[in-house]
Amino acid sequence: MDLKGKVAYITGGSKGIGYGVAQSLLNQGMKVAISGRSEERLQNAVKDLNHKENVLVIVSDVSKLTDEVNAIEKVLEKWGQVDLVLANAGVGHFAPIDEMNESDWHQMVNTNLNGVFHTLRASVEALKKSEGYYITVASLAGTNFFAQGAGYNATKFGVVGFTQAAMLDLRKHNIKVTTIMPGSVATHFNGNDPSEKDSWKIQAADIGKLVVDLLLMHPRTLPSKIEVRPTRPDLK
Repeated sequence: MDLKGKVAYITGGSKGIGYGVAQSLLNQGMKVAISGRSEERLQNAVKDLNHKENVLVIVSDVSKLTDEVNAIEKVLEKWGQVDLVLANAGVGHFAPIDEMNESDWHQMVNTNLNGVFHTLRASVEALKKSEGYYITVASLAGTNFFAQGAGYNATKFGVVGFTQAAMLDLRKHNIKVTTIMPGSVATHFNGNDPSEKDSWKIQAADIGKLVVDLLLMHPRTLPSKIEVRPTRPDLK
């Protein structure tokens, strides 16, 4: 499969995994729309991307279906097709369940879980036409629960279940669906400032390479759920 000229839409594309995947796809000759809630952060991200002439910036909040419908419409108006959708936007708040506040709980559910539904619901008809690919970024927290992670675990367990069921629903339309479940990634997630101390972690570019590999895989083969973790976490 030649990726040149194919079109991707990435939520949470201004930094971290979304940004790393965007850069990898641009290097393959794809056109990439990145979305997020802050236009300033999106515009700053574009400055550092290669092939920025092939980038479209869209302000969208995945917790709102109308925003995602509008985002996909903008991609179609610009390039006429959508071949890959990466539902990557996510937030995390961590506290013992008896101390977690309601607003943090609802923000995680609305972004991490409702968001993947909104993004797919908005793009599914375009993906049917292109026989495209829908990928969610879940987490190893979607299979491994931990203390102070009840809200985050609940949403990521939900993302894994949602994506796997969607895979069964959509493969009859020749749409591939995969969930990627990373462990520790060197991103700004949860207030982290990536530096040399994070060199042992998965890098955003590694997830970008993984997405490219999925796109280049033969159409008959579908890795529907991928766990990926640092090789040597003991190097922390």
